[in-house]
Amino acid sequence: MTKKIEAVSIDQVLKALGDPVRLSVIKQLLDAGEEMACGTFEHNLTKATFSHHIKILLDAGVIKRREDGTRKFLSINETLNKLYPGLLDLIQDS
Repeated sequence: MTKKIEAVSIDQVLKALGDPVRLSVIKQLLDAGEEMACGTFEHNLTKATFSHHIKILLDAGVIKRREDGTRKFLSINETLNKLYPGLLDLIQDS
């Protein structure tokens, strides 16, 4: 279950975004412009390590997960842009 971002501090959001792997996940989601299946992200990590990074982003409320049968899809939490205007634009432009 995705944590409500309103319950997460800006410190937690920035900490979650402070890792290059997690920042790459966000950039890939922003570039896609829509949700992505978990197995479609580009990375060179073990499944366990990648899952760890996804959990941190989920816990910080930066992304949300939707399940469809056995498939899991990730997307940007739209509330992030409402609470912290311009943050996603900065990430996309970096």
